[in-house]
Amino acid sequence: MLDFALWKRVAIWGVVLLGLLFAAPNMFYSRVEGHNDALKAIETQGATPELIAKRDGWPGWLPSGLVNLGLDLRGGAHLLAEVQVEDVYADRMDALWPDVRDALREVRDRVGPIRRIDGTPGTLQVRLGEPSGMPAALEAVRGLARPIVSLTGVGASDIDVSGEGAVLTVQLSEPEKQATIDRTLRQSLEIVRRRIDEVGTREPTIQRQGEDRILIEVPGIGSADELKALIGTTARLTFNPVVSRTSNPNEAPGASNELLPSMDEPGTYYIIEKTPVVSGEELTDSQPAFDQNGEPSVTFRFNPSGARKFGQYTAEHVGSPFAIVLDDEVISAPVIREAIPSGSGQITGNFTVEESTQLAVLLRAGALPAELTFLEERTIGPQLGADSIEAGKIASAAAFLLVLLFMWASYGLFGLFANVALIVNIGLIFGLLSMIGATLTLPGIAGIVLTIGMAVDANVLVFERIREELKTAKGPARAIELGYQRALSAILDANITTFLTAVILFVMGSGPVRGFAVTLAIGIVTSVFVAIYVTRMMIVMWMARRRPKSIVL
Repeated sequence: MLDFALWKRVAIWGVVLLGLLFAAPNMFYSRVEGHNDALKAIETQGATPELIAKRDGWPGWLPSGLVNLGLDLRGGAHLLAEVQVEDVYADRMDALWPDVRDALREVRDRVGPIRRIDGTPGTLQVRLGEPSGMPAALEAVRGLARPIVSLTGVGASDIDVSGEGAVLTVQLSEPEKQATIDRTLRQSLEIVRRRIDEVGTREPTIQRQGEDRILIEVPGIGSADELKALIGTTARLTFNPVVSRTSNPNEAPGASNELLPSMDEPGTYYIIEKTPVVSGEELTDSQPAFDQNGEPSVTFRFNPSGARKFGQYTAEHVGSPFAIVLDDEVISAPVIREAIPSGSGQITGNFTVEESTQLAVLLRAGALPAELTFLEERTIGPQLGADSIEAGKIASAAAFLLVLLFMWASYGLFGLFANVALIVNIGLIFGLLSMIGATLTLPGIAGIVLTIGMAVDANVLVFERIREELKTAKGPARAIELGYQRALSAILDANITTFLTAVILFVMGSGPVRGFAVTLAIGIVTSVFVAIYVTRMMIVMWMARRRPKSIVL
């Protein structure tokens, strides 16, 4: 146990040096005191954390990751948003209508004329001219059903088709609704993340809560309103056929149509078909630009599927107006002069340069699949974070000092070895936090303070076992060897159970609980490593050099 092979010594000290190397940038650049200036530099000048660390004297070719500070330490904004999944159900039914219409036309001799009618939101209802043709209509429309691509809906179809009298009703099946909710939340999470953190420097917390809610926390941002502006609107871009243009805001649009206002022509309204020809989900790129008159505009390009539909429609409707709709407003309704087979085009309007840039970012990030309703919003000032950081410093320093004094007073020289190992342990904790890009919160500081107190437990167990072995008149080397051997099982049992508790807290908890669990779990791993290997390595090196005939504990 006291004979360490050379490769083991190299591996142990290599791990220690690597961990301290990753922790070192936090000493050269204090995120606590300088974060606001650094964040401003990152966002306004395009600087990276690596460049900031280098400016403060840290070589750029070395690891430059910094421990991120959470919302409660740095201040920022908190939002709780609800995703309106009912909008997605309605969109799915609108997209299905052309297929239903074509399927019913094939059996028109039995179902008679068909007409879509307004029904319950999230359903598609069609009135048949011949109620006696309902069985044929049901069979035709059920042929459109597709199997659900979901583990929870294996064997089920994506739509339910029913008929009563002359009205045929189509809606999503329950398994498909659950799968749609899951897909919508996942898509919304990713899109919100891209909009908030397009350059990867804000370190936001964006996670799902419950069935249809999203928690959004962004440290370092000025207010909840600023965060809502970053998220933007749903940015739902569609290209719809124009039925007519009117100045009457109360004009009835007719079945399957809707009346929308013009964005840049006050008092002008357009009646358009609800079902779009192509939507923003099929965009692959969008960039701010200037049109032929030198005015700000936004260019766009569709994917192959969108380009095909866009090109086919423009080829078939040359001379007809075509509405470009963003969030229920008609940006423009240009007349199609010629076919556009390339699948790319330009959106013009009364944009400023800033508005065109923001619109391009929203479209490039992707369209939110459904509207977000903000249920809760809070702005946390930086003063709270400064107070919390100062309190955390005092608590950590007090805990650290008391533990050092206790170990030195109780175990003398071996206590000093444990104290050096404790300092290494703290460095390894911050090295791992920097390496994985973890966010440090106030509960995380509590986890570190708790780790400081717990970190010497393993050394205390070992030293007490060594004391017992020394009482049996064994030599120092044999006593140390038996002390480590017989304390090892107790050390592993105690720390494994605590580590499992931290894992459960991380998996089952959220927000502050997870922050505490992360630092606690990392602290347990580093504490065990330091106690079993680093402290013992120092004792072995001391024993090999001094070769004492006796030791006092």
